[in-house]
Amino acid sequence: MRALLVVNPVATTTSARTRDVLTHALASDLKLEVAETEYRGHARELARQAAEQGTADVVIALGGDGTVNEVVNGLLHNGPDTGELPRLAVVPGGSTNVFARALGLPNDAVEATGALLAALHAESERAVGLGLAAGTPGTADAEVPRRWFTFCAGYGFDAGVVGRVESQRERGKRSTHALYLRQAVRHFVGDRRRTRGTISLIRPGQDPVEGLVLSIVCNTAPWTFLLNRPVYAAPRASFDTALDVVGLSRLSSAALTRYSSQLLRSSPERGLHGKRVVSLHDETHLTLQSQVPLPFQLDGDHLGLRTSVSFTGVHRALRVIV
Repeated sequence: MRALLVVNPVATTTSARTRDVLTHALASDLKLEVAETEYRGHARELARQAAEQGTADVVIALGGDGTVNEVVNGLLHNGPDTGELPRLAVVPGGSTNVFARALGLPNDAVEATGALLAALHAESERAVGLGLAAGTPGTADAEVPRRWFTFCAGYGFDAGVVGRVESQRERGKRSTHALYLRQAVRHFVGDRRRTRGTISLIRPGQDPVEGLVLSIVCNTAPWTFLLNRPVYAAPRASFDTALDVVGLSRLSSAALTRYSSQLLRSSPERGLHGKRVVSLHDETHLTLQSQVPLPFQLDGDHLGLRTSVSFTGVHRALRVIV
């Protein structure tokens, strides 16, 4: 089987020696081509070339959620899988690895490689649904390129936290859970819009939901992980359904304490809840828009400020080795 291994050489939790060991293990069973990413967006280009030129049967992403997202967008550059695209495989190498862990893969890169090889031998795969975000026609963001996401998108507060973390990483800080928590507190203190929401949630044939300060679009559960603990914002979200949405209409100090406690105690049966929580399940089409530009993120990648983003849940968009 022909395989392209896309390696992020600065992945958070894998050393050069570990990557060499994994590469040799994969090469023993596969006709393997290895490509290291050299800049942001490179993984997307590599995966797109493999899909369009038909040079690989499977594309393996070795890195964190950002690397996986780029590979997915490269594979799906021309649209959802119709049975002809290379399959996706993931070896986790980031700090959180939400997509890989949501698929049930081990969080350790060596163990995940062993599981991947076993799945390849067994020809074990599944088709997963994905989210697609795009600019909204008739708005200032209409021409923004569409982008696929694997596990979540955020508009408003949480995307602002992601933006702060990326800024710190550009200054040489390592991506850790402690860094995210510190930036969340700092963003909370400095965000003046957290008590007066400007986000509207719009769905075809439904009354709009107004005044949200935070909105999270989930493609699967859990939403994220805190160390080894899964965190469920929208527990019913699944790769087998469309999109789930969680929104908050207020984020005061008391509310932050309450919702943080709910997330720490969340489970597959219960996520965020309360009178100021909006929770929607299995939504195929929706739009989030704001009176003022707000931060936007996909799969932990900050994409700047937007006034409007439209979302589509696409069933069975891509085949994944599991």
